[in-house]
Amino acid sequence: MRNFGDLQKLAQKMQADMAKAQDELAVATVEGTAGGGAVVVVLTGTQEVKEVRIKKDAVDPDDVETLQDLVRAALTDALTKSKALAAERLGGLTGGLKLPGL
Repeated sequence: MRNFGDLQKLAQKMQADMAKAQDELAVATVEGTAGGGAVVVVLTGTQEVKEVRIKKDAVDPDDVETLQDLVRAALTDALTKSKALAAERLGGLTGGLKLPGL
């Protein structure tokens, strides 16, 4: 069994590693797409929206519902990828513990 000083150093290292991983996630990006690339949503690993791209041919004033569905699908795809990236990067640091939001 480790003494208290060793446990304290281990906790400090884990905290530093977690902060570094969170900083990396804040700049890492993933892309979610829908409609064969007609709509693209770019998110960071912390689920911040960085960019939304919509091709002109996806915009039909007579069919707004389809564009709304494409945006929602692209965002859902990007969120899934962003959460997977976060779980991958933080999973080893948490020792398999399930953290809120991941």
